[in-house]
Amino acid sequence: MFVDSHCHLDFPDLANRLPEILDRMARNQVTHALVVSVNMPDWPRLMELVAPHPNLFASVGVHPDYEDAYNPSVEELVANTRSPKVVAIGETGLDYFRMSEPLEWQRERFRTHIRAARAAGLPLIIHTRAASADTLRIMKEEGADQCGGVMHCFTESWQVAQAAMEMNFLISLSGIVTFKKAEELHEVARKLPLDRLLIETDSPYLAPTPHRGKTNDPSLVLHVAERIAELKGLPLSQVAEHSTRNFFTLFSKAKE
Repeated sequence: MFVDSHCHLDFPDLANRLPEILDRMARNQVTHALVVSVNMPDWPRLMELVAPHPNLFASVGVHPDYEDAYNPSVEELVANTRSPKVVAIGETGLDYFRMSEPLEWQRERFRTHIRAARAAGLPLIIHTRAASADTLRIMKEEGADQCGGVMHCFTESWQVAQAAMEMNFLISLSGIVTFKKAEELHEVARKLPLDRLLIETDSPYLAPTPHRGKTNDPSLVLHVAERIAELKGLPLSQVAEHSTRNFFTLFSKAKE
């Protein structure tokens, strides 16, 4: 079986087709999915979506791309983790790709989320883009190794992956690993220990080959696993077994 460790089923492109998507997930043996928060105003709707489904879990947090978003305090984030459905803090992190300095607001938001994860005893979901040095620096300064977590939709170098793993973080690979030109990521996939691997869709974005350019959904995480198995020269069943076990070990509040 497979688990999509990062998706946005609450986004309109997917939420409006949830019964159909859940059916496709079942057909592709995608048994569970983590629906990841990007801002606080939409978080109650996310929680309403996952509530009736025992195989869907949630996180709470604010994405670094949302400059004008409400910034919850450590205490607010921790309070929202009391729901049994909330298994992680995030997604959080740094994204300098479309933005320029001053970005201290982004770094402070990231620090708040790390502190909340430590206080709640839950793992972090970290997004980093064009900001790996600052991401790793702040993780170290704030003691992110004490809560651990996952570097989601990983697109950085093997050196960045190693540094993150040294701080108790797993590496999650998305549909990008199926793209022909993602050669550096292919090398990361080959080297990545199976006990540090997660798989994800980041849907509705980044649909894997052979569905590239279409709306993504958690049922397609199967193709991510297939490509990783191919790159590693392993049976698909081995990638499925390890990535699923890793998910439930890391997100220990989630129940199979």
